[in-house]
Amino acid sequence: MSAEQNMALARRLMEARVKGDVDAVDEMLAPNFVSHARLLPDQAPDREGAKWAVAQLAAAFSKASVVVEDQVAQGDKVVTRFVVHSTHDQGELMGVAPTDRELTSTHIVIQRISGGKIAEEWGIGTMGWKLRGQRLEQERIERERVEQELRVARRIQQASLPKEVPTLEGWEISPHYQPAREVGGDFYDFHLLSEGRLGLVVGDATGKGVPAALVMSTTCGMLRLAAQSPSSSPGEMLGRVNEALFPYIPANMFVTCFYAILDPKSGTLSYANAGHDLPYLRRRDGEAEELRARGMPLGLMPGMSYEEKEIELKAGEVALFYSDGLVEAHDPKGEMFGFPRLLALVAQHVEGSLGDFLLEELYSFVRKGWEQEDDITLLTLRRSVSPS
Repeated sequence: MSAEQNMALARRLMEARVKGDVDAVDEMLAPNFVSHARLLPDQAPDREGAKWAVAQLAAAFSKASVVVEDQVAQGDKVVTRFVVHSTHDQGELMGVAPTDRELTSTHIVIQRISGGKIAEEWGIGTMGWKLRGQRLEQERIERERVEQELRVARRIQQASLPKEVPTLEGWEISPHYQPAREVGGDFYDFHLLSEGRLGLVVGDATGKGVPAALVMSTTCGMLRLAAQSPSSSPGEMLGRVNEALFPYIPANMFVTCFYAILDPKSGTLSYANAGHDLPYLRRRDGEAEELRARGMPLGLMPGMSYEEKEIELKAGEVALFYSDGLVEAHDPKGEMFGFPRLLALVAQHVEGSLGDFLLEELYSFVRKGWEQEDDITLLTLRRSVSPS
């Protein structure tokens, strides 16, 4: 073949590639074709790999055209410099979603021709790094979107948490809330009830980000509304909130919630539990016990009833309410902090703040450099002296 014929063959191959004509490409490649330059990262260096790359590009781009800017031939080799214009509007390529933008890329290709077929190819082009640049831009936009969502979730969550801690004579109430980077659905609240009683609630909406924050905020509002009824018990309040929440909660989401009512004069604590982690009570003799009550999480199904229990806290005794971010924390070896460890630590604690003591033990367990996996909420209720 003459130099002109070789150059014409090279141009036809480029046009077939740009048009996505796999059959034409197959016709022009030699059976033992070898490519030393890949159009795509996963492309095999043989004839089948070349055809696969053409099909992948055709599935991602439309309105493609090629302009040959320079071409020379010597012996059995042809060197071509060309520009491809195409619109990335059809499918993902190299991890880049369609942008509807026109992509202009420049290429230089050397091809060896044997027996009227293209037998070997070398080349370099700008399409790869331009796509990588778009991918980095898309990743940056996605990071900004996620960060914005996290900021919104934090604002929703912070707005739903109480601004002040109630002061009760003879009682110490100490909340601690520590959000993870990816905000979860933890919440706690206090309700001032009739006859000087105090409602205490700790809960956790499933999921992360804005959906969890919205469900958490909605649940907090429903609990506050339910607490306005003068004669409601913990179980009745959880039952009413469950009925109100169920029709509106997104699929596959629910809320665990522990609700207690404290009578500060008598020291009695009545409570009900909607599937939340069991609180602990540390007695004066050093024994630690679970506060058990049966009940399904809120929002799972209607018609639920919630068992109620009652205990009395004596001077020096403390109750601990918490979220799963504490017990599900992992150390560098993957071991979980766990319920048995928490129960033992509650029993071991003697004086000072139980919440501070548990956090110190947690940080010692997870070690330096720990990346918090979930929100951590602790709420301690301690009877310091008998009310006058």
